[in-house]
Amino acid sequence: MNFKDCIRVIEGFPQPGISFKDITTLLKQGDAYRAAIDELREKVKDLNIDLVAGPEARGFVIGGPLAYALGVGFVPIRKSGKLPAEAVEVGYSLEYGQDRLAMHADAIRPGQRVLVADDLLATGGTISACVELVRKLGGEVAGAAFLIELTALKGRDKLPGIDIFTLVEYEI
Repeated sequence: MNFKDCIRVIEGFPQPGISFKDITTLLKQGDAYRAAIDELREKVKDLNIDLVAGPEARGFVIGGPLAYALGVGFVPIRKSGKLPAEAVEVGYSLEYGQDRLAMHADAIRPGQRVLVADDLLATGGTISACVELVRKLGGEVAGAAFLIELTALKGRDKLPGIDIFTLVEYEI
């Protein structure tokens, strides 16, 4: 399946000069959504994964189904202050400021192999923060999986030594 045909591109959103890749048009097509998750599963199935972790919100719609397809658990990574139990946090930089991500302190046991999953790899800031959280709890990052990679933004550079799996690449 050509997943690019299922992704809407919106020029000038959320600001001029940005070319937004809208995956909601893929998600609403059951066959395309299933095919995307199935293809990501095929790419990572031999990594001996114990858990999938994904950041809110679109990391949930990719990571959750991917964990289900792999028969493993899912760990939600949330914005600071959103988790009810004891959490670990890391800060990271955004294009427009700073933010913090959090994960329950008991979400990952030392030595567990974790796949980090999200909808998009752009600059790598969010995913590198997710990787830091996994490692902070003693987890081993087995890889990172994305529907889309914006190759010109060089997000891979922030993930040295991590195997990256994507379905669709855009220059920008």
